[in-house]
Amino acid sequence: MKISLYILVVTLFAAKTVIGQRLSMGERNVNDTGYFYIHGGCKQLIRISVALYDRPDSADVKAVRVWARKKPVAYIPPAKVPFLTIHGNVMYDYYYQSNIDTPYTEKDIYQHTVQTNLSITVRNKYPLRFSFSTQAGNSSLFRNLTGARLYYTNRDFKQQLLANARNWGALKLKQQHELDTLRAYKQRLEEKIADLRSLMNTPSYMQRLIEAREMILKRQRDSIAGNITVPGSVDSLYNDLVAKTEAGKQTIDSLQRISDKVQQRYLVLTQKLDRQKANLMDVLQHSRNNRELSDALDGMNLPDSILPKGFRTLLAIRSFGIGRTMADYSELTAKNISITGVQVEYNPSYYLAVASGVVDYRFRNFIVKENRSPQYINLVRAGIGMKEDNHVFLTYYTGKKQLYGANAMPQGQEPVDNHLMGLALEAQWRLGKNTYLVAEAAKSSSPYNTRKVHGETNFNSMLNFTGHTNEAYTASFNTVISSSKTRLRSMYKLMGSDFQSFSLYTTGSRQTAWSIQAEQPFFRQQLLVTGAIQKNTFATFYQPSNYESNTVFKSLQVSLRIPHWPVVSLGYQPSSQLVKLNDDHFTEQLFNMLTGTATYAYKYRGIMMNSMLTYSRFYNRQTDTAFVYFNSRNIMASHTVFLKKFTLGSQASAAITEDYALYGLSGDVNWRALPWLEAGGSLKYNEQTVYHIRQWGYGLNSRVNIPHVGEIQLRGEKIYLPGAGRQLVSNNTGRLTYTRIF
Repeated sequence: MKISLYILVVTLFAAKTVIGQRLSMGERNVNDTGYFYIHGGCKQLIRISVALYDRPDSADVKAVRVWARKKPVAYIPPAKVPFLTIHGNVMYDYYYQSNIDTPYTEKDIYQHTVQTNLSITVRNKYPLRFSFSTQAGNSSLFRNLTGARLYYTNRDFKQQLLANARNWGALKLKQQHELDTLRAYKQRLEEKIADLRSLMNTPSYMQRLIEAREMILKRQRDSIAGNITVPGSVDSLYNDLVAKTEAGKQTIDSLQRISDKVQQRYLVLTQKLDRQKANLMDVLQHSRNNRELSDALDGMNLPDSILPKGFRTLLAIRSFGIGRTMADYSELTAKNISITGVQVEYNPSYYLAVASGVVDYRFRNFIVKENRSPQYINLVRAGIGMKEDNHVFLTYYTGKKQLYGANAMPQGQEPVDNHLMGLALEAQWRLGKNTYLVAEAAKSSSPYNTRKVHGETNFNSMLNFTGHTNEAYTASFNTVISSSKTRLRSMYKLMGSDFQSFSLYTTGSRQTAWSIQAEQPFFRQQLLVTGAIQKNTFATFYQPSNYESNTVFKSLQVSLRIPHWPVVSLGYQPSSQLVKLNDDHFTEQLFNMLTGTATYAYKYRGIMMNSMLTYSRFYNRQTDTAFVYFNSRNIMASHTVFLKKFTLGSQASAAITEDYALYGLSGDVNWRALPWLEAGGSLKYNEQTVYHIRQWGYGLNSRVNIPHVGEIQLRGEKIYLPGAGRQLVSNNTGRLTYTRIF
């Protein structure tokens, strides 16, 4: 018993020392029976055997002490940021047709296409894109095209900033040192509190309190009986034990208050940083223009991992491209023109754009192979203001352009000079958050045949303000009515007979064009109605030299999207067809067509299915087109079933013309044998009335995905197309496609 009392005193002394020193060094709860108790869960103690050793300051008293060795933290080096990160794809496609499904007549046509698109990031901060494509074949209609470009846009740069912001964890913050210090300090406080509580709640400690209390009660009973067997020092030992217990509780309370303050400071700091990240995301997603975004980012004190050096310049560069790029500046200068050269747009608070290159082709007319004279463009555009906001831009353009119509006809033996130049002034006014007005006036040099009569040069005819035939004006208005979510767009354009630019073709007649478009959602945007009327907005160089259209075209599109119901769309809109008259002459006809589609994706007994119904009608006449389906009605219904390894499809169609009706049935199956292997086939039946023609077609396809190599697709079909004499003509097609994504 005496030894136990001594151990109790030593333990209390050790507890006091632990509070001041040793607990901070990692000691744990130890009893005097050679066991170490640790908490293993709710109301659970785990007993571990330990060794006894001598206290250095007392040779007579044995003490038990366990040191919890802290596991060294492994050093994790920061991830190395590669200089270049490249993702993209490469594709090769071979396509064969025994006949072409157009009014043109060509047989055994093949085309090779190679293309790649690469997304390049320099040091995970600076995005670039590279594209290359080449197309070659034996067709006399389709041009062999090869082009490449390397380009940058501030849109990609903003997307890179947004991606870095989304991945922006606490480890990337400048305030990380303070967070680490608070976290480590709080952890040490929690360890001290846990150690003190463990010491005061162990079974051996509670047993000593009980034993000391029982000794005092026994001494009191012995004192009454006059037989004292317990020494009076027990009272002082018990009082000392209680006092030290209370001191331990006070220490725990003090440490807990400090821990709570540290936790509060930690939460305040993390919430501040979370708000900073949220503000960054909001600025990146909702800034009106690049200048507003740059000013907001500049005051955020962001790390270089988020906001690289030179970000203001990179945001001010709207675009930069070398190679085949698209010149798209304004209605009266250059719009949707493909050039091979260089382009750059810079817009910090003022605006500057430069474009120079060889004009390749206008996108809508690229399929016709013609002998065109060399064309090139040089353009400088400068002004004040942001492109999205209020601005005034002045554009000067010059170059060489293919002329058409009467202006291209040489007089005598003298060749036609097709150089041109022009000036255009554009202004934009923001009338509200979602309302703006754009107006542009332009004056160009006159065509060669016109200025030759007056003996003028290009420059003199451009600056001659006595005549107005080489002038053009345009105005457009756009608005969104927030209360009803209505979108309105309108445009008016007036072009003189001698006006020239890279946006339109000279027709030799005065032209006016206008359009009005409205878009209105209904029933919580489940029904969307879009309507438009337009006059003379269809421009093509196939028009006669004195062509002027007075036809007003109407278009209407309705889309209905109700959850758990089919998606229905209906459209009435203009369409066009290109017809080859001979080797040197083409014509392009414009007519209206009606289309309607209903699609429905659903599950039946756990099986995913998709059904579609389509109707179309061409409102054209036989004199408008060489296409056999003039004024025809077409309907098609299809159904697809998605099973675990099989996809089953069926289709029924009918094309009803003034001469005959063509009906078709087809079925196809696709089998996913393995995750990397698919194969399938199809069977088609055609029946043509009047001529009583019945023919069968078929198709085969396969897909193989080879790891680290890419995906290979093979497809072959035998189908029938309407041909000359209202007969169905066999058309065999084959396609081989290789794709690699990396």
